[in-house]
Amino acid sequence: MVTIAIDAMGGDHGPEPIIEGVVQALEEMAFTPILVGDREKILAFLPQYYHEKIEIVQASDVISMSDSSTDALKRKDSSIYKAVELVREKHADAVVSAGHSGATMTLATLRIGRLPHISKPALATLMPSLGKNKTLVLDVGAVVECKAQNLYEFAIMGEAYAKSVMKIPNPKVGLLANGEEESKGNDLTKEAFKLIKGFKWFVGNVEGRDIFNGHVDVVVCDGFTGNILLKTSEGVASTIFTMMKQYIRKSLPAKLGAMLMKRKVFANIKKQVDPHEYGGAPLLGVNGCAIIGHGNSNAKAIKNAILQAINYSNSNVNSAIESLMTQSH
Repeated sequence: MVTIAIDAMGGDHGPEPIIEGVVQALEEMAFTPILVGDREKILAFLPQYYHEKIEIVQASDVISMSDSSTDALKRKDSSIYKAVELVREKHADAVVSAGHSGATMTLATLRIGRLPHISKPALATLMPSLGKNKTLVLDVGAVVECKAQNLYEFAIMGEAYAKSVMKIPNPKVGLLANGEEESKGNDLTKEAFKLIKGFKWFVGNVEGRDIFNGHVDVVVCDGFTGNILLKTSEGVASTIFTMMKQYIRKSLPAKLGAMLMKRKVFANIKKQVDPHEYGGAPLLGVNGCAIIGHGNSNAKAIKNAILQAINYSNSNVNSAIESLMTQSH
């Protein structure tokens, strides 16, 4: 059975939604959870029924959002440090945290370690798409200053994740640029194009719209671009929903139409764009599994992050990445 270490103290809302998310995950799938944090605070929110089903590892320190990510290496009694160490020491298969993302990425990279031939891990996330599958985008914030070799590795990791975890038989991978032609892009993407173009699953350059229209399954970019893309997309989705509500309030026919559509149409659209539905972002390239959630994660987001960690751990994605990297070398 898969064992998941959960940073119970990370996140903006304290341990309550995290523990609730763990309970919800246990109701959907069998796994062994290890909650890391202040034992008394954890037990205050943990229903009596689950006391024997969940292991607790005491940690008296918490890395706050205002702390430097590099400080995490020194604070060995913090909840995220101890949670990562459980994976490093093979007591857990994966770590899930909605706490300080920089600290989690730093600890996962340096304490769990990278896979062979991977120079830097990438943070991947799912984006809504008109296609059959959601679109995997990486990197969305782990490596801000990228080299072409990093994008080449991201492409390999993205293809392996799409095939092994998302179960897409023949995933199509594109490189984000300002045009589809091979001549388009900046020096970074042009150099990366030359490195990736030998793979049969590489479809070439793609534009921002291709993330959402189902043209590709995986989109590769540097962490600076990817992070802006992610936050812009979240802002656009939120703005569109707010504008729809404003226009509906002003029109009686629109209100009647909204009432008819509310249950199915609006609910399905909201599910597609709600970041809590995705749970968290896997850090691809580490020698284990690390899922990084948003600081404002609610119980649903934590549950989905845990389910994502279980699926990742049950897959052969890391072996697939190693195999592809070895072949390419």
